[in-house]
Amino acid sequence: MRFKLILSSVKTDITDHIVNTAKKAGATGATIIPARGTGINEAKTFFGLTLEAQTDIILLLVEEHCVTKILDSIKEAGNFKKPGTGIAFVIPVEHVVGLESQMEIFKEEVRDSYF
Repeated sequence: MRFKLILSSVKTDITDHIVNTAKKAGATGATIIPARGTGINEAKTFFGLTLEAQTDIILLLVEEHCVTKILDSIKEAGNFKKPGTGIAFVIPVEHVVGLESQMEIFKEEVRDSYF
């Protein structure tokens, strides 16, 4: 099995929608990390204090053959065509441990898809 890591940075109010959409497209789970971020435009200030938008980083470890479908679904669900809505990108994964219990399920799914 080959895996990829999809990382997506989104506003906190759409995190659940993005995760649910990714699951419907084939992701089996997600890790969500609270974050702060800044984009090409400067952060807003209020009485000299900088207001930075809260964001969530969504990590999805997925099988390589599912990446395009999941990434496309995230892009659509997050309306990423609109500036400032979020980003997503993919990183190759060299080694994975801790998925042994799911590996048999993955193998069965692949086997069933061929027969």
